[in-house]
Amino acid sequence: MQEFDATFRARLMTLIGQIYPDADASALAVSITETFWPEGTQHRRRGRVPGNRQWSERDAMVITYGNSIVDGQHKPLDLLRDFLHREMAGVVNGVHILPFFPYTSDDGFAVTDYRAVNPVLGDWADIRRIGSEFLLMSDLVLNHVSSQSTWFNEYLQGHEPYDGFFFEATPEDDLSDVVRPRTHPLLREVETSRGVRHVWCTFSHDQIDLDFRNPEVLLEFLRVMRLHIDNGVRILRLDAVAFIWKEIGTKSIHMPQTHAIVRLMRLLADFASEPLILLTETNVPNQENLSYFGNRNEAHAVYNFTLPPLVLHAMMAGTAKNLIRWQGSMPPAQLGCAYLNFTASHDGIGMRPAEGILNPEETAQVIETVRSLGGRVSMRALPGGGESPYELNITWFSAMKGTFAGEDGYQIPRFLTSQTLVMALEGIPAFYIHSLVATSNDLEGVEKSGHNRAINRHRWDYGELQAHLSDPQNDHAIVLEEMKRRIDIRRRQRGFHPNATQFTLQLDHRIFGLWRQSLDRDQSIFALHNVSADEVEIEPFAINLIEGEDWVDLLSGEEIDPADPAIRFAPYQCRWITNRA
Repeated sequence: MQEFDATFRARLMTLIGQIYPDADASALAVSITETFWPEGTQHRRRGRVPGNRQWSERDAMVITYGNSIVDGQHKPLDLLRDFLHREMAGVVNGVHILPFFPYTSDDGFAVTDYRAVNPVLGDWADIRRIGSEFLLMSDLVLNHVSSQSTWFNEYLQGHEPYDGFFFEATPEDDLSDVVRPRTHPLLREVETSRGVRHVWCTFSHDQIDLDFRNPEVLLEFLRVMRLHIDNGVRILRLDAVAFIWKEIGTKSIHMPQTHAIVRLMRLLADFASEPLILLTETNVPNQENLSYFGNRNEAHAVYNFTLPPLVLHAMMAGTAKNLIRWQGSMPPAQLGCAYLNFTASHDGIGMRPAEGILNPEETAQVIETVRSLGGRVSMRALPGGGESPYELNITWFSAMKGTFAGEDGYQIPRFLTSQTLVMALEGIPAFYIHSLVATSNDLEGVEKSGHNRAINRHRWDYGELQAHLSDPQNDHAIVLEEMKRRIDIRRRQRGFHPNATQFTLQLDHRIFGLWRQSLDRDQSIFALHNVSADEVEIEPFAINLIEGEDWVDLLSGEEIDPADPAIRFAPYQCRWITNRA
């Protein structure tokens, strides 16, 4: 093993014992370190200590596919880079480029080759260029590979080491407790050189699940991690990580070995010379999601998956009661950890994280309203039989077109409020490109592909998009400019540091209010968001505005006098009231 301090060695050996108790721990430890730190790479002598300096109020991210913008002439990654510089530079400093590898299905998540950039998008030089200019996040698609990948083809032929790379079961096995996000049969029958086998397919029959019980699978992904790091990636998104460890007769989700693998990756990240952040993608109920922080020793960041369905409900219902109650019970992220806050992503709006928070009637109202606005509903299979809504498929801008009462004229103000309250929350904000440019439902894409998720994965012709954005009267331009203005205001406030103090305010149920205080306790921000079409008033004493200090609304520039009888809100108005402008 390379020279590491005793703490690293002891922690690594412990984790290996938890994951692979029958393996030669000393030999595997050497393989792990030499795989993650091959010749020519350096590691830290001491691991990073958890703290709050890995991110700041100046951090915000764009989520996008490598080909969300096309023109038929230039490489899509070049067009994306141009868009980032033209529209987002100086406002958003990070970008998550969704899987940019060759693939066969699921818009990139059925990977055929982890070591190549999809030539339709560009090449590794394009990835490195973007990574040198923006904080770059990539996907580590851990759970499965394409059925047409080299790995799976080698498995079918019985070639080592791939003959042990995929999880097999039989139709006679008890799989009734398995938790799944899809409705298709779990097992796929395949013909191999060793006869008929049944392989595990959590997400689709084109996505064959890997078997992490084989240490060679882990080592292969450590090589992939190193490749990403060497090409400028600094945030690694652990896709579908909750499912990577399976055992017959169990739920096969959130297994102890899964958490131990995340801890092992965190240990390597903490000793990497490059500043790395691990982000887990676990679209599950809230407490299950939060478990991936571990004890400050697993993910640096987790998606705040409960946020989207609760914000959606608040904006459609005109009341923040559920959002307020949930946010008031949310723990602050542990030291060295952060939430990634978002409303829209490349996937649908997951409904599992709202389980136990929205009641069945409220959930049904949201689903009915989404359908009335042109959206779709995707289902998942339940253990023991039956189905349940898994996610809502709709663009966030289209979802803001109306409320439970129907469509109205407040689409843009309602949309901006939904995004502004996300900016104010503890954590790092992330914005899907189709939210930033106010993309409507791509119903043609759904019709062509036959997949509900295509509704939110439109590919913009760059010339057409630029024409829209150059017209100040166009909805796309109006939304983008105001989003940029608010993000820019946010990034200047120390009170919006991802780990700054947060307290949920109990005000009028139509006002989602937060008190944020900077780490040095010098700045207070009262972030207040009217989620209704009503005019609302609150009294200054309700938020404890201190008399004798100068208070200003950062969003409007209006001075707020604590002696005034009321602070007034127009429909969907947001106010960020601070003592330090």
